[in-house]
Amino acid sequence: MSRRRSIVVLGMMSKHPVPGVIWQTLHYLVGFERLGFEAYYVEAGGHQPSAMLADGEPDTGDRSLRAAAFLHDVLQRFDLGDRWAFQALHADRRCYGLSELRLRELWREAELIINLHGGTTPRAEHAATGRLVYLETDPVALQIELHRRRPRTIAFLEPHAVFFTFGENYGTPHCPLPVSPDFTFIPTRQPVVREFWETATPPGAVFTTIGNWMQRNRPVRFRGEVYHWSKHLEFLKVLDLPGRTGQTFELALSSTSLTPEDHTLLAGHGWRVRPAFVLARDLDPYRDYIRSSLAEFTVAKDQNVRFRTGWFSDRSACYLAAGRPVITQDTGFGDVLPTGAGLFPFRTLDEAADAVAHVAAEPGRHSRAAAEIAREFFDHEVVLGQLLQACGAAFRRGRARPVSLRPHPLGLAIDRLQDAMQATRERIRQRRAAFEAERDAGRMESARLHRAELNRARAQLRALQARLEEIEDRHDGVHAVTSGSGVDRP
Repeated sequence: MSRRRSIVVLGMMSKHPVPGVIWQTLHYLVGFERLGFEAYYVEAGGHQPSAMLADGEPDTGDRSLRAAAFLHDVLQRFDLGDRWAFQALHADRRCYGLSELRLRELWREAELIINLHGGTTPRAEHAATGRLVYLETDPVALQIELHRRRPRTIAFLEPHAVFFTFGENYGTPHCPLPVSPDFTFIPTRQPVVREFWETATPPGAVFTTIGNWMQRNRPVRFRGEVYHWSKHLEFLKVLDLPGRTGQTFELALSSTSLTPEDHTLLAGHGWRVRPAFVLARDLDPYRDYIRSSLAEFTVAKDQNVRFRTGWFSDRSACYLAAGRPVITQDTGFGDVLPTGAGLFPFRTLDEAADAVAHVAAEPGRHSRAAAEIAREFFDHEVVLGQLLQACGAAFRRGRARPVSLRPHPLGLAIDRLQDAMQATRERIRQRRAAFEAERDAGRMESARLHRAELNRARAQLRALQARLEEIEDRHDGVHAVTSGSGVDRP
C-alpha cells in the first residue's frame, strides 16, 4: 500500500506552549489529515525552549528533552504521536521524535513545507525542495520592512516559493500598507476543525476574551507615525462599556502583562479580570472557557486597525466555531466576511455598545449565525482547500525570480543600527545587573561607577533610536516619491 502524500508544518509550539498557539497549529495538522494527507509537525527554529521551565524552577541547562516530551503528549492525543520532530539546533543538534534519516526523507517527499507564523528561519533542506510556503499570521511589520528593503527580511523570505498572509486586504485600495513588487502575498485565514468546538451547551451570560493586556516591545513606525502592537491601548478606548451596557465582561489576561494598577483600573470600570494561566495548563480549559461564554468581546492591534489589513483572530474563529458571536474591533475584515449577525465590527464605543445590545437581545439567533459563518468561511476544508489550490496554481506558473531584490542602502543602514541597538540593550542589561549586585553588597563606590556606565549606555540607546527613526523616515519619504505606496494594485 502506497504512503499518503505528506505535508510538514514548521511551528513554534514549544516556544509558545499556550493553548491559543497550540490550537492554531493543530487546526492545520488535523485539517490536512482530514483532507487525506499525512501531516507532520517539526520545530527547527534554533531556539532554546525557555518556556519549558516551570515558575520557580532552577535553570539547569538545555530543556530540549522536556520540549520533546511536551510535543509528544500534545500530538499523541490527536493520533500524531509518531509524526513530529524537535531539532535542537540551539544545542547539540540532536533530533528528537523522528530520526534524522526519516526527516531528510520527509523534506524530499513532502508536498508542502509550511512555515507557520513565518517563525522558522529557512534552512537549505527546506528551500531545496522548491515547496517551502511562508504563512504569515501577523501582518504589518514585515511589509514595512520589505518596503524599506531590509536585507535580512529579503534574505529570510527569498527561499520560500509561495507567500500567504492573514492580512486579507493587503494589496487592495482599502489597505494603505506599501505593497512589495517582489513578493506576491495570497490572502488566507485561520482554518478550524469545527467538531472540536461545536457544543450543545447553551451560551453563557458573560462576554469574554483571552489574551495579553500590555505588550510594549513591538510598535512599528511608518512615515513618522507609530503603530502599536499592544492591545491595552485599544481596550482603554472602550473602558466604559460595562457601565454603558449593563452586561458582564470578563478578560482572561496573562499575569505578566497586567500590573496591579491595571487591574484596579479595569475593576473600577466594571471589568472582571481572571488570570489566563488557569486556562493555559491544558487545551480543554481554554476550549471550555470559550464554549461557556455568551460571546467574545475583544479588540485588535492598532497596527491592523489603522492599516485596515482585514486581519481576523484565530481565537475569534474558535469562538465562531463554538457558536459564540464575536464583537471585535474593525480591521476591515467586513470586506471579506459577513457582519451584522453573529459577527460585529466596531470602531467606536457607541458601535460596540450597540453590538452588545444586539447579541444580548437575541443570543440564540446570533449563536446560530456565528456557527454558520464558521462553517462557510473558516472550516478547514474551505480554508485549506483554497490554500492547496493556490499553491498548486503557483507551482504550475513556476517561480519568476524577482528582479528588484537588491537591498536598499538605507535598508542596510537600518540593519546595522538594529544590531547596534541590540548590543546596547545587552550592555544595559549587564550594567544593570552589576549595579544592583554592587549596591546590594554595600559596595557603593563600585555601584556608582556601574550606574554611570548604565546611564551612558541608556543615552547611547536613545541616540541610536533617534538615528533609526530619522533613517526610517528618510527612506519612507524617498520611496513614497519614487515608487508610490502600491495601494492601487488590483
